[in-house]
Amino acid sequence: MSAQSTPSELRKRSPSSSPSGRSQKDRSLDSTRQLKPSYRPNNALRMTAIRVVVAGLLGFFGLRAAQKWGRSEVPDAYALCSPEGKIFTVDEANPEVECMVIHGSHFSDVGSLADIRLRWTAIPVRFIQSGAVVVPGINSHVHILEYGATIQLPLEGPKSVKETVQVVRNYILSDPDVRHNKSTFVEGWGWDHTQWLLEQWPTSEDLENDPVVRGRPIVLQSKDGHAIWVSKKILDDIEFIPEEIEGGTIFRDSNGNPTGVFMDSAQSLVNAPEPTHDQMEKRFGLAVRDAHKVGLTALHDAGFNPRSLAFFKKQAEEDKLPIRVYGMTYFNESAEYWGNSVEKVIGAGNNRLSARSVKIFADGALRSGGAALYEPYSDNPETRGFLRIDPELLNKVIPRFLRDGWQVNVHAIGDRANGVVLDAFEAALKDANVSALRPRLEHAQILAKKDMARFGDLGIIASIQPTHAISDMWFGEDRLGPERVKGLYAFRSIIDHGGRIALGSDFPVEDMNPLAGFYAAITRLSPDGKSPHGPGGWFPEQRMTRQEALKGMTLDPAYASFSDDQLGTITPGKRADYVVLSKDIMTIPAGKLLETKVLATVIDGRPVYGKI
Repeated sequence: MSAQSTPSELRKRSPSSSPSGRSQKDRSLDSTRQLKPSYRPNNALRMTAIRVVVAGLLGFFGLRAAQKWGRSEVPDAYALCSPEGKIFTVDEANPEVECMVIHGSHFSDVGSLADIRLRWTAIPVRFIQSGAVVVPGINSHVHILEYGATIQLPLEGPKSVKETVQVVRNYILSDPDVRHNKSTFVEGWGWDHTQWLLEQWPTSEDLENDPVVRGRPIVLQSKDGHAIWVSKKILDDIEFIPEEIEGGTIFRDSNGNPTGVFMDSAQSLVNAPEPTHDQMEKRFGLAVRDAHKVGLTALHDAGFNPRSLAFFKKQAEEDKLPIRVYGMTYFNESAEYWGNSVEKVIGAGNNRLSARSVKIFADGALRSGGAALYEPYSDNPETRGFLRIDPELLNKVIPRFLRDGWQVNVHAIGDRANGVVLDAFEAALKDANVSALRPRLEHAQILAKKDMARFGDLGIIASIQPTHAISDMWFGEDRLGPERVKGLYAFRSIIDHGGRIALGSDFPVEDMNPLAGFYAAITRLSPDGKSPHGPGGWFPEQRMTRQEALKGMTLDPAYASFSDDQLGTITPGKRADYVVLSKDIMTIPAGKLLETKVLATVIDGRPVYGKI
């Protein structure tokens, strides 16, 4: 980005010379409240001339521009402007502006370059590069520490069981500590049997067949997070394996012996060592590093357990949260209710950490065949999937958590699971102030036609991940059949019935980059421009507009985390979280979207990635 600064000795205009007639008190740099300046009418010709002059000056002086600001160089107050007026605020009152003023950690003003110069004469003005744009900070439904673990041993990509075992082998050989100590626990994430040339479930014997891998304690998480594949050493260490487990599946061979794959609730049978504080800190650091690079400023972690909750609370207490974290604490359906005994966390660590919601699992995943359906799977008529929680229990705990002041977020993928959860919400929300509770349905992937309108009717937030759609479109019809698949990822149907959609990535299940989700939402195409329905997109009638997708990445997730009064738009009085992108994602051809780079990620007015 190039830069231009006003003379350092310029001062703010006095009240008598102010074009808006505001008092000195009204024009204070106070960033703790929303400023409401009076804007002068803009003459179109004047604005065009100014923009032409600005663009010319930027080009002429580009090589002599002031050095870009990193985190430590940013002044307490500054203006950031776009030569083309491409600051997308997601604020209906001022959707596109030329400049924004940041003072401390908050936005203090927005408007044209001419008006900002008249109202703010003592602050430096910076310009983003021509062609770039600014958008509000981006939120996302994710799994933070799990992402950090995948960096260690990523398993997405191999095309067979044998190739996947080879990746594990190479990892062991690459680390002397692991190679020479067969008792060292090995953990990986990302294997996907639906992408193997021969679609089959792996077994512990597949790991035993490799002499380097054999005899080691190994736990490998599937791509969707709903199944684990373990070694014989892990199997042997499980004290008791029941014949069946409610809400889960233990895979067995023809003789009834466990094969080494445990799905959904059955994963709890596997005893994996808890990560240490140092390991969690390392994983968190890796996740934050990569999140900042792709423009993420806030993460909705979809599954705190007591240990990870304690970790994040400690990070907040020590002022060591370089990104905003909104946590959902996992509810174990077989454990005691805790909603009346656990303290909520709201805005800890300078508004960096909140943990005021509960995460309940209603079913499994479509990829692994655990999503609960009304009718049998088309490619496996022997099963309809399964519910992970009894509907009777669901109808007890949802209203109880709501009464105790918790936001309730329920994972539901299959049409039956979504219907059961919507029924439970409808009963619990009768005569309730829904905007004060903001219940969320996480994923909301497969919907019966009768349920599509219920999100808007009930005020339920649909927390969805568009990249799941372009991953699952290749096998969705095989799983569901030609009619039922029409209710899979029906974004437009939810919106047209008045529902609110908050977009996320679900990383490490899918690509962390929020622009991958933006692209998937508006195209319903794979990154190479393909779909089962051709280059026009998979069920193109369900596409979102660019405006809807941008709002779904910014303001709607802020609303879904009770932070829309502070985040989600570029509005005076809100915290100055924003992202500078190299291309205009609102107008460039869709095929160019994934070429867009993040030039800067800014939280509380300070760059955490890149420079301004």
